[in-house]
Amino acid sequence: MNTLFAAPCSPAELEARLRLHLLPDIGSRRFRTLIQAFGSACSALSAPARAWVALGVAQACADARRSPEVRTAVSATMAWLERPGQHLLMWDDPGYPALLKETDDAPPLLYVAGDPVLLERAQLAVIGSRRATPPALDTARAFSRHLARGGFTITSGLALGIDGAAHRGALDAQGSTIAVLGSGLQKLYPQRHAVLARDILERGGALVSEFALDAVPQPGNFPRRNRIISGLSLGVLVVEASLASGSLITARLAAEQGREVYAIPGSIHHPGAKGCHQLIRDGALLVESVEQIVDSLRGWQNLAPAPVDEPVDPLLALLIAAPQTSEALALSSGLALAQVLARLTELELIGRVSNEAGRWFARCG
Repeated sequence: MNTLFAAPCSPAELEARLRLHLLPDIGSRRFRTLIQAFGSACSALSAPARAWVALGVAQACADARRSPEVRTAVSATMAWLERPGQHLLMWDDPGYPALLKETDDAPPLLYVAGDPVLLERAQLAVIGSRRATPPALDTARAFSRHLARGGFTITSGLALGIDGAAHRGALDAQGSTIAVLGSGLQKLYPQRHAVLARDILERGGALVSEFALDAVPQPGNFPRRNRIISGLSLGVLVVEASLASGSLITARLAAEQGREVYAIPGSIHHPGAKGCHQLIRDGALLVESVEQIVDSLRGWQNLAPAPVDEPVDPLLALLIAAPQTSEALALSSGLALAQVLARLTELELIGRVSNEAGRWFARCG
């Protein structure tokens, strides 16, 4: 069975812990309270309901301990664990990620599909908007690719937009990546990323969730998911985010957890850049290159030297700063419009720029 424990754990205790975890309204703190109060999950389940109520657990939750639905779910989880590449980590396991364990409200159980060893490696979270612009997607993918080459495992939330680009960037570099889900591992969300999830597993990555295998995505799941993303990582890079983005919640959780927070600035006219600008005002490191991130985390071992970027074309450098029209590029670069158009055509042919609605955008390599 694919479990790791600090001390031998009997099948009965494992099943008891799963039953506790599957009960309604049992969060991580109540889970630990019950085990600490009674000495084990088995003893907690055998205790009278009034003893649970005395600890602040609702009567209905105590009464649900013996429900057939919970027993069925436990049996399904035990069967899932028998299959290769599927694991359960508990907060007192030696294999439970140390950084996450240090955080407040660390999940008592983690379901892991793929390689659980990745959870102990140096990770950098890359997150941002689900409706990211093409330049932001390119930036997230490029940064993730270079960071993965530099020795980081890229951690994100499998969401559309920046998350997906971050996972793909790590895979581009034959690096490792971890996707933390806001649903159960058997209720993959979003379904549009089913192929990405499969690729992550096939290339040695991992899918992680604290939720029961068949848990459907709920709005409240995602802030909880976000604390795991930041808790696993040495730092969090926000590529593009509005002021209402959940990425800001993750970044603030990271700051509270003592992690580094990095933000990529954007145009003052783009709403999707305002969240990153707010993070920078709040103390996040303004990031323009991968080297800045690697240098700030230089103390961590097993990281390759920072990748050296090729010199940036002057027009590309201007577009990285902000999208512009051909005429504006000619004005800001001092080149003739014909020269600008010729160079933009060359850059477009090699995939470094794109044109949308009359404006040119940089595509990071």
